[in-house]
Amino acid sequence: MASTAAKDKDFGRGKVSSHIISIAVPSFAAQLVQLLYSVVDRIYLGHYEESTQMSLTGLGLCFPLISFVLAMTALCAGGAAPLSSIERGRKDLVRGEQIIGNAFLLILASSLAVMLLYYLLLDPLLTLCGAGPASLPYARQYMLYYTAGTFFAMAGTGLLFCVNAQGFAREGMCFVLTACIVNIVLDPILIFYCDLGIKGAAIASVIAQLVMFLQVLHFLTRGRAILKLRRERCRFDKELCKAIMSLGVAGFVMQGTNALVLITCNSTLRRFGGDAMIGIMTIVSSIRDLISLPLISLTRSAQPVISFNLGAGKLGRIMEAVKFMSVLGLGYMLLSWAAVVIFPRPLLALFNLPSDLMDEGIHAVHLYFFGFCFMALHSAGQSTFVGLNLPRPAIFFSLFRKAFIVVPLTLLLPWCWDLGSDGVFIAEPISNVLSGVICFSCMWWTLRRLMREKTESPLVQ
Repeated sequence: MASTAAKDKDFGRGKVSSHIISIAVPSFAAQLVQLLYSVVDRIYLGHYEESTQMSLTGLGLCFPLISFVLAMTALCAGGAAPLSSIERGRKDLVRGEQIIGNAFLLILASSLAVMLLYYLLLDPLLTLCGAGPASLPYARQYMLYYTAGTFFAMAGTGLLFCVNAQGFAREGMCFVLTACIVNIVLDPILIFYCDLGIKGAAIASVIAQLVMFLQVLHFLTRGRAILKLRRERCRFDKELCKAIMSLGVAGFVMQGTNALVLITCNSTLRRFGGDAMIGIMTIVSSIRDLISLPLISLTRSAQPVISFNLGAGKLGRIMEAVKFMSVLGLGYMLLSWAAVVIFPRPLLALFNLPSDLMDEGIHAVHLYFFGFCFMALHSAGQSTFVGLNLPRPAIFFSLFRKAFIVVPLTLLLPWCWDLGSDGVFIAEPISNVLSGVICFSCMWWTLRRLMREKTESPLVQ
């Protein structure tokens, strides 16, 4: 059965676009469902009568800390997926399983460290994220319960990378779907029926994350996985851990800088617009996450195809993969950009934004999403660098977009030309345009150079 699965998941044969789509469609469904963990929380809390706006603000203040958990997951497991794909392309399955085993050990150690950090320093960290006297109790309630499930969140998501990288995206989708159904069912019960409010949302998320972790663990140990998680492969290997984390740094920086941006935005908005503007930013960022999800799914799904063919020496198929995801991604983002600009009100109404804030919310959407389509270029470039096992440019462009453009502009623009809170929302489109054009241009130049250097190599097919 394993042999049959390996043949079915051979990315070196068949149409490149078909392989990418076969991963992207279930991967998108899985990530959409996973995103619904937090979005459903926001929608339900938006209809919770007791301190509705403050609950949303408190949840928004938790996002930087949640982003850091995702960043640690990317650091410990994000590199394992492409590296194990490269080894599978080379037909070295033992080495591939050793990579997955070491990724699991890294997740275990780092999740315990994050839990300890959060429980010891939770209030100072939330204050750093922009929490004030009114919103701090709500943010604290959510994070106290959410932190208990840190290992389940990291292990479930991290090991899911390795499932999808082997071509089992449909199975991965089912794992996430099951967990999300648990979350959606438990949310109203705990939030409304048990009257737990924001605490109920956190408890529901932790239980759902546990469900997903158990499913992924079963599949990698006893399921149809080509590369399995075996006890004998879970032995610490310094060089493997270094390689995993070296490539995972790009994802860590991307998620870590997301946390930095959220902290900067919350602090600046609190100064120039108060808690209400933080709530609007929470909703706007939720809309962005939902709309950009198909793009992220597409570009991430191209990574294992690129990595496999790099290991197999088939550079022509790598070029096919890059062209396909770039054109499709840009087309999708152009349509999405137009839809958001034309129909912002229904999107904002989904989160029960108060009517007195609706005009401000629509204005924020128009500013924030201007030039949104350029995000496709950055995502395609970033994914190609990771797939080609080029951590340095991947790390640089993760930093470039957020740390070098968004954060400085978020701090500077509100003081310029009396922009105030508008400056926070304007920083995003500027970063999308600059980082998208520069990242994609550098990726394309790197890929063309690689093609020229390897054209005469006997390994290239």
